Amino acid sequence: MEEAVAPMIHALRLLLGSGGQLGSRAGVACDSWRLGVEAHNVRDRKTVPASCEGYVGHCMLGGHYHRDSKLVIDQAISYIDSIKLSGNGKEVLVFDIDETTLSNLPYYATQGFGATPYNWMSFQEYARQASAPALPETKRLYNKLLSVGIKLVILTGRREVQRTATVTNLRRQGFSGWMTVLLKPADFKGSTVTFKSSERQKLLDAGYIIVGNIGDQWSDILGTPEGARTFKLPDPMYYIG
Repeated sequence: MEEAVAPMIHALRLLLGSGGQLGSRAGVACDSWRLGVEAHNVRDRKTVPASCEGYVGHCMLGGHYHRDSKLVIDQAISYIDSIKLSGNGKEVLVFDIDETTLSNLPYYATQGFGATPYNWMSFQEYARQASAPALPETKRLYNKLLSVGIKLVILTGRREVQRTATVTNLRRQGFSGWMTVLLKPADFKGSTVTFKSSERQKLLDAGYIIVGNIGDQWSDILGTPEGARTFKLPDPMYYIG
């Protein structure tokens, strides 16, 4: 991914990958900060610390992000290989979209990799272009599930008004064959955890078995029912509660 995408989205030179001296500039241990983010110890943050902008940029455009993503997907595929399917077509795996199936790195590379406060209007304009590239490791899992007969449910915090652009983007990037794509209603006021857990409960109530659930935010995978297994992809750029 880094070889194919990085040159097209940002001119940042890959100096030290995601560690070494770059991780401790200005007295901030950015590698430790990122660990806290992924472990859900650093919460409710609005931006990446300004002194860690370069660190996060090198992490996302260098090999670290891809390696971390590959590890998660390797574990997910190993899990899928280990389970025995019922054969009744009721098993589903739930996918998030942003930073899970589609990468918004081309956008965030222009926004300080999350060091700039989130601009809702700016991001919506980007999303309407339906140009976000696929995350190749997630696509590998997606295709694996299609091959073994597990249904795919795409569950996103994007709003229903974004359906056309979202579905167009997914199809352009080779994601198809899903059972359903679920987006937030325009008038939904609750948290992402509330929305996504309620949609998963509807799947259970309809007789489906959630064998897995994958997303880049803890809010994608928290909240009953979570699914038989959850998988958290890396994302140091932003936080959604």
